[in-house]
Amino acid sequence: MDLEGEIRSQPIKKDSWKTLLTLAYQSLGVVYGDLSTSPLYVYKSTFAEDITHSDTNEEIYGVLSFVFWTITLVPLLKYVFIVLRADDNGEGGTFALYSLLCRHARVSALPNCQLADEELSEYTKDGVESNDGNIGRRLKSTLEKHKVLQRLLLVLALIGTCMVIGDGVLTPAISVFSAVSGLELSMSKEHHRYVEVPVACIILVFLFALQHYGTHRVGFLFAPVVITWLLCISAIGVYNIFHWNPHVYQALSPYYMYKFLKKTQRGGWMSLGGILLCITGSEAMFADLGHFSQLSIKIAFTCMVYPSLILAYMGQAAYLSKHHAIESHYRIGFYVSVPEKIRWPVLGIAILAAVVGSQAIITGTFSIIKQCSALGCFPRVKIVHTSSKIHGQIYIPEINWTLMLLCLAVTIGFRDTKRMGNAAGLAVITVMLVTTCLMSLVIVLCWHRSIFLAVCFIFFFGSIEALYFSASLIKFREGAWVPIALSFIFLIVMYVWHYGTLKKYEFDVQNKVSINWLLSLGPSLGIVRVKGIGLIHTELVSGIPAIFSHFVTNLPAFHQVVVFLCIKSVPVPHVRPGERFLVGRVGPREYRLYRCIARYGYRDVRKDDNELEKDLVCSIAEFIRSEGPAYDVGTEDVENDEKMTVVGTSSSNVEGIRVCEDDGNVGEMAGTSELREINSPKRVRKRVRFVVPKSPQIDIDAREELRELMDAREAGMAFIMGHSYVRAKKGSSFMKKVVINLGYDFLRRNFREPTFALNIPYASTLEVGMVYHV
Repeated sequence: MDLEGEIRSQPIKKDSWKTLLTLAYQSLGVVYGDLSTSPLYVYKSTFAEDITHSDTNEEIYGVLSFVFWTITLVPLLKYVFIVLRADDNGEGGTFALYSLLCRHARVSALPNCQLADEELSEYTKDGVESNDGNIGRRLKSTLEKHKVLQRLLLVLALIGTCMVIGDGVLTPAISVFSAVSGLELSMSKEHHRYVEVPVACIILVFLFALQHYGTHRVGFLFAPVVITWLLCISAIGVYNIFHWNPHVYQALSPYYMYKFLKKTQRGGWMSLGGILLCITGSEAMFADLGHFSQLSIKIAFTCMVYPSLILAYMGQAAYLSKHHAIESHYRIGFYVSVPEKIRWPVLGIAILAAVVGSQAIITGTFSIIKQCSALGCFPRVKIVHTSSKIHGQIYIPEINWTLMLLCLAVTIGFRDTKRMGNAAGLAVITVMLVTTCLMSLVIVLCWHRSIFLAVCFIFFFGSIEALYFSASLIKFREGAWVPIALSFIFLIVMYVWHYGTLKKYEFDVQNKVSINWLLSLGPSLGIVRVKGIGLIHTELVSGIPAIFSHFVTNLPAFHQVVVFLCIKSVPVPHVRPGERFLVGRVGPREYRLYRCIARYGYRDVRKDDNELEKDLVCSIAEFIRSEGPAYDVGTEDVENDEKMTVVGTSSSNVEGIRVCEDDGNVGEMAGTSELREINSPKRVRKRVRFVVPKSPQIDIDAREELRELMDAREAGMAFIMGHSYVRAKKGSSFMKKVVINLGYDFLRRNFREPTFALNIPYASTLEVGMVYHV
């Protein structure tokens, strides 16, 4: 089953209204679970300590006004109407913005980029014609020339990514803890603390324990749960408005924000850290864009989520405006405004909605770590695809259990919504600030708009977010240190891994073998060539890796067919199956040396080893068949004068050569008028057949080469990989020695090996130890 081919063939752009409404319905469960549960803890966090609820109602009206305008300006105006347009071929998130900038300004963090990558269909497909102004060109040139600015851009993207991971720890904790806080109204204050924490921990353990099953098994329940919750809080809000204070709508005036800050002053400013929790989950609208479409997410937010949240907050404010005798801050939460008769059913729905919202952020954390790993910014991890039909449903065991332990530590350590809210608020607003900064660059470099628009964008939204950021940062000792500490640890891990990987690649480039050395050995390479295919895994996209010379000079025999295989990521979300491989020769035809570059986007699903082997053999066979001036569709690798041809996967190349690797009868396929078969002269344990088109004719040399390739495939395939030991070279600085000898080496030893991450079978893998002095 070609999963990626099926995924990319699905129409995303021109959807019918029925499809559009279906996507909007599904997005409610996946995208808006976190945002819709924010009424559980916003007022409770805001009135925790910094301000009090007085008889004048100026505080509650001011908070409601801030909540209304924050939701209107940030999720609605910024994300729905502006940021969602900055998609990377339908994908969204921090790395989508960074990927767009990498392609338009050539500031990619990937070391093995090629000019051929720019010919990919999705590389320049941004829908905006180039019309650079002088300022835009100067900005682009400045970024391309200065490595320091490129590193700062990478660090900025990594900071946003790390805060998303921190949000993956904090959001489940505060959502579930706030949902079960409804128990406090049915028992005394002394007892409810001893019940809330164990119940919240049990729900969190249950939530993380179910992750390896995948969300597709229960995903159909997500949208109904969130819709039920939104209808519930909006209905309660309407009831409270009409029953307690129909004039609460007056608080939507911005004038009440001014009165609020004038009266509360420093306390009001610090309380903004609780108010900003009303927009937690807004980034999910952009991050999960790849699963839906822009219009479906806009419809779901503007027609369902936005009005429901506004009614819910207005209803709570209406109730509180008539209830001033609050015993303590824990009585000002969401559940106190719920009519007592329906309080228990609402509690059950709230817990389900909190679980759904937590599930969305956990899945998003898995997804963004996969993207970081694909772009060389995170150590290799085990990625399990939990669904063969739904793209993006993945599970990473190491990250899952790490998130669970951190989540439990936060819940047990804080035990109250106030400090959890301080921590979650800082993580949320930092991600939004990073998005604002990257977005301003996208406006100039990718959309080619006026620098004035970019300045207005970053000034308007940046000033709003900076205000909230300062209010959150001031509470560093009251919980805000948690996302900073988590982000710092993850940032160190990411940057150390990226730095070590980059230095390792530079060593490979500097120590690659000259083609003249290969030609001097002759077609036999000076050793015995035995039947079989030797796949030499390398990060190089040109030249001969040093590991190959190590083999040839130390072993008496080598494989009949040698393939230098490079599996690399490119700065696009997906690579179409028809553009998957670049295939070329290394040396003359009689040497039987090939180079095959398998290209994947940062959100692509990588195939298992059996599919990869079949596609590799098929792509080489198709290259042999089509080689020649009449069929050359490749681009030149100017560095080594190798000609590379673009070849698709076996499933996408319908009119090309096909490979049959079984003992069954393929007569039905071979008997057609359009196909004929080249059979291996000897029958061995695994029979390999190439089915090739009738026209054009294949010359004698190509037929002989195809026979040798079939014989080699029947004899078996071996993966040769370098087991690298990276050390800082003599004379390196103390910091470099710490980073390489301790940091990078620790990560290499304690995370997954390349064979596991690349789905290469251990039985046919040969690893050779090499020491890299970088």
